Amino acid sequence: MGGPVTSPDPGGIPQRPPVTERRLHPVTPFRRAWAPVAVLAGWAVHDPNGTQEQLARLTTTMLLLGLAVLMPVAGLYGFLSWWFTHFAVTDTELRIRTGLLFRRTAHIRLERIQAVDVSRPLLARVAGVAKLRIDVVGTDSKDELAFLGEQEARTLRAELLARAAGFAPETAREVGEAPARELLRVPPRVLVRSLLLTGATWGSLCAALVVPSVLWVATHNVWTVLVSALPLLGAAGASSAGRFVSEFDWTVGESPDGLRIDRGLLDRAHETVPPGRVQTVRIVEPLLWRPLGWVRVELDVAGSANSVLIPVAPRPLAESVIARVLPGVRVPRELSRSPRRARWCLPVWWRGHRIAVTGTVFATRDGLLRRRLSLVPHAKVQSVRLTQGPWKRFWRLADVHVDTGAGKTVTARLRDAEEAARLLHEQAERSRTGRRDARPDRWMTG
Repeated sequence: MGGPVTSPDPGGIPQRPPVTERRLHPVTPFRRAWAPVAVLAGWAVHDPNGTQEQLARLTTTMLLLGLAVLMPVAGLYGFLSWWFTHFAVTDTELRIRTGLLFRRTAHIRLERIQAVDVSRPLLARVAGVAKLRIDVVGTDSKDELAFLGEQEARTLRAELLARAAGFAPETAREVGEAPARELLRVPPRVLVRSLLLTGATWGSLCAALVVPSVLWVATHNVWTVLVSALPLLGAAGASSAGRFVSEFDWTVGESPDGLRIDRGLLDRAHETVPPGRVQTVRIVEPLLWRPLGWVRVELDVAGSANSVLIPVAPRPLAESVIARVLPGVRVPRELSRSPRRARWCLPVWWRGHRIAVTGTVFATRDGLLRRRLSLVPHAKVQSVRLTQGPWKRFWRLADVHVDTGAGKTVTARLRDAEEAARLLHEQAERSRTGRRDARPDRWMTG
């Protein structure tokens, strides 16, 4: 990554080694050459009538000439955008310079790197390249290097994670990728069964069949039926086939740099969940999964797009993985139900709201058909709030809101007013002591 170390100058002042800038894989121009074509396609979709009129005026010769001009222009754009894109790793940061007309330089401090994910779309796998996506603390968007050779991507990822974990520059290059031990693998047949037992799948499918049928009886207009059926069928496909493609062969492994997630049928992704930066863990139990003892585990990581830890797994196995994400945390078994008078504020569904506070987490559960248990470590609580409207005040009830660093809120609803006030003060104290005793974010050296 860096150049050779130079000796001190005659004045005795040591000089920094020169920074070696590198380019992306040579296959990248072919990917970027599609940008001008995509612009034309977007214009055509935005104004289909105008596009149709313009095409009707063109002869075959003019179309061929247009293609003869467009293809070289697209190729030149792809080449130039690749040529003017560089990246380099210095002692303190990762620099990415991009832009053909408008230049942009990203300075990513190594100690702020939260995770480095490797993504390999289908065509990229055929070409032997991969995309590197860098997650940085405090930002919602990800910087990426697309594309690098697969071996180069793995080597760079290992170095960046080692540097983020606190290894010295000269040591980080020798650490290599940390070994991983498999904790969980979701078989494809289990994933298919879980999707078939999900209410959203059947709800979308029923809507896609019923709504167009009703519109046909009412209007006898084919176009009206198609306009309503296509979005509904698309939603049904996204809730089942889309999840199957993205969650196929889901594997969770443990390594010193965090929990590694490998997933995907067409777009193969390699993600990392760094321990110590998980803000909230949710255990989701759909109604039809309960007889089988299955759960889905979701999480919130500050500044990260990671939202699923386990798509489906037996509860004991899922809890063993949660123990790796939240060391020392045990999922509470006994949760306190809201007072019976809460039924006047929320009939029937009040029974689903429960709470438990242990020495390590603030836990709430909501839902009757689709239960969701949220676990917030005390060290991750940023603020605690109590709210009470007029009707709840009449019934001596209140809600306690716990805000986390991921911009999310976990709410203990319909608690006794005195209990809520006590929770408010006690949780504030638990948060202070929890942050004081929390593990460092530099997980490899913590």
